[in-house]
Amino acid sequence: MKSGFTPGIVREVTILVTEEMCPAFDGVVVHRCCSTWSVAHHFEMAARKVLVEYLEEHEEGIGSHVSVDHLAPCGVGKTVRIRAELKEVIRDRHLRVVCELAAYDGDRLLARGKQVQVVMNKQQLAHYLERS
Repeated sequence: MKSGFTPGIVREVTILVTEEMCPAFDGVVVHRCCSTWSVAHHFEMAARKVLVEYLEEHEEGIGSHVSVDHLAPCGVGKTVRIRAELKEVIRDRHLRVVCELAAYDGDRLLARGKQVQVVMNKQQLAHYLERS
């Protein structure tokens, strides 16, 4: 990891809720609001932004956990701001990066959660992926 990768780093992603983000089952849209799985997807994107500029050339991050507490709906056409904050860097077998996340419509909290990425050597990761 490059220097400066310490808890407190914050990155944000801003998205516009579209029809494609609505919860749909068997092709039927259930609600015209941002789905929980879309929130999870964008949580992953925001957490990646925390990590990516600190990776060395030989390193890569891979997601290992995401949780979402979806607290309020946000309709199609609304803008959502997703905030990721690096909370913990755990050094064990592999480096684990823990981010807390929150999604907002203005000041209104829509969702909160946690995301964990494992940082590995690219060659080692490629070996693991080949075995899967």
